[in-house]
Amino acid sequence: MADAIAGGKSGKVVIKNIGLLLSGDIDRPILEADTIVIDDGLITAAGKEADCDLEGATTVIDARKTCVCPGLIDSHVHPVFGDWTPRQNQLGWIDSTMNGGVTTMISAGEVHLPGRPKDIVGLKALAITAQRAFDNFRPGGVKVLAGAPVLEHGMVEQDFKDLADAGVGLLGEIGLGSVKAGNEAAPMVKWARKYGIQSTIHTGGPSIPGSGLIDKDVVLEADADIIGHINGGHTSLSEAHVCELCERSSRAIEIVHNGNERIAIAAAKMALQLKCPHRVILGTDGPAGSGVQPLGILRMVAMLSSLVNIPAELVFCFATGNTARIRQLNCGLIEVGRAADFVFMDRAQHTTGRTLLESVQLGDIPGVGMVMIDGIVRCGRSRNTPPATEIPIVVHGAH
Repeated sequence: MADAIAGGKSGKVVIKNIGLLLSGDIDRPILEADTIVIDDGLITAAGKEADCDLEGATTVIDARKTCVCPGLIDSHVHPVFGDWTPRQNQLGWIDSTMNGGVTTMISAGEVHLPGRPKDIVGLKALAITAQRAFDNFRPGGVKVLAGAPVLEHGMVEQDFKDLADAGVGLLGEIGLGSVKAGNEAAPMVKWARKYGIQSTIHTGGPSIPGSGLIDKDVVLEADADIIGHINGGHTSLSEAHVCELCERSSRAIEIVHNGNERIAIAAAKMALQLKCPHRVILGTDGPAGSGVQPLGILRMVAMLSSLVNIPAELVFCFATGNTARIRQLNCGLIEVGRAADFVFMDRAQHTTGRTLLESVQLGDIPGVGMVMIDGIVRCGRSRNTPPATEIPIVVHGAH
């Protein structure tokens, strides 16, 4: 299902009987609350049912003691237009990913567009068009933040001002275009930052024809806001160089599904050692040659929790609140005024884990029972995850 965003608002929604409320905040990952109140897509209260105003709700959801978590954020995707990817000639990949709990996606460049323009006028036009298109049309209700131009030789400061004035807020992966050297990228990153455009740099070996090696020295010199797929996309730098990046840079550490899993583990361990887990964010880097990954973010959460021995409630923050704060998004955290984007989860049927969190720490992905975006239910039991033990139910006409 793909929707224009001009549809109706959620009205007042009450979610009650929550068994576990994950906050998205890495400093306080679990909230002592069993109820959330929403009004027109925004959180108005989160606490104990007795302390919340439930009157006048048009929709009540009984969570049936399942877990409610901020909707997952995929920090690294490569969309083109609508819910189609030419990379694998596949339809419906965004809606399918929503069934994996993802409610927001962030473009790292619309690089798979056949005939992608590389001249300055054309790349600006593409970025503005992609930003407008996904702002107006949301597959499965998912918020796709797109319009991420790839840097090419010849761009000047005025180009970045023009992009920002037109509503573009992202740069595509530095290194996928003709700009590959640190001394070439650094002034462009500064221009982008000056005008409020956030930058991501490719890290590691080439991923597609036309891209190239971006080594640690280029990453450090360019100083982009996000160290994109620090574990490679697909080919990683050495573990020593990745750890050096974590230590010498203060920028976001983005770990992706479609990268080197061994280096993903090393990067997460290094972030913990440096006492900066708030810098870690997660992405899939799909669609790619390895396909699309509807459960990619959940798989990353389970992998990092189980193999790095990080409590699952903290790893969920990598995919929610950490990304929201670094990306300056009004979602990803259970806070009053934030977007009511949630994934309802429970332990998968027949997992050996006794609780959802324990099952994730054992390496199992949870079952998704419902996904909500802006207070509107977008799917019930996921068609992609293993079946959840319990799922929430929707009650209409609450008194």
